[in-house]
Amino acid sequence: MRVTASVIVPGGELTERFSRSSGPGGQGVNTADSRVELLFDVAGSPSLTPVLRERLLERLAARLVDGVLVVTASEHRNQLANRRSAHLRMSALVEAAAAPPGPRRRATRATRGSKERRLTAKKQRGAVKKGRQGGSGRGGGGDW
Repeated sequence: MRVTASVIVPGGELTERFSRSSGPGGQGVNTADSRVELLFDVAGSPSLTPVLRERLLERLAARLVDGVLVVTASEHRNQLANRRSAHLRMSALVEAAAAPPGPRRRATRATRGSKERRLTAKKQRGAVKKGRQGGSGRGGGGDW
């Protein structure tokens, strides 16, 4: 599994587990173990650099269970298609989490024109709401 251009995780570090999938399946529904769980031990992987490991642990924290990333695939009716799907999903997830952080935001000030446009829009909105307060008895705002 490719993590970055220079880091590749060998297939031996990935663990696959199979179980029965829910949903339609006809006669084979009770016998075919088509659901796939793909596990990757992020915390204990020797192929990751310490910096990359920390980044993955931080960004995937919500998805990790004891440092292990689990991806499940059961949308297909056959095991091979679910295995492919799980591997693709795992690869995309890890690759996105391993991407270096983007450039820091440079603080800027609002222009005078943008401030004036914002205040003009607020005044117009206030005028619209003020116009709704008429005492005609229709549309709220008036005394009953």
